[in-house]
Amino acid sequence: MLDHQWKKSSYSDGGGNCLEARLTETDGVEVRNSKAPELGSVKFTASEWDAFIAGAKDGQFEIPR
Repeated sequence: MLDHQWKKSSYSDGGGNCLEARLTETDGVEVRNSKAPELGSVKFTASEWDAFIAGAKDGQFEIPR
């Protein structure tokens, strides 16, 4: 579960190729590149984040291999 501290996925490969996420002050979600946090972040509303997570769970963002 997200909170206001930056968090990486437990599925991260440990090589630094991952994203970090945290809750914003307005209960949205902020996402950044863990290898380059100085480049800033992207913010999403709670409903945008929920829609993305639902799509990810449904496999809509899978990379064809």
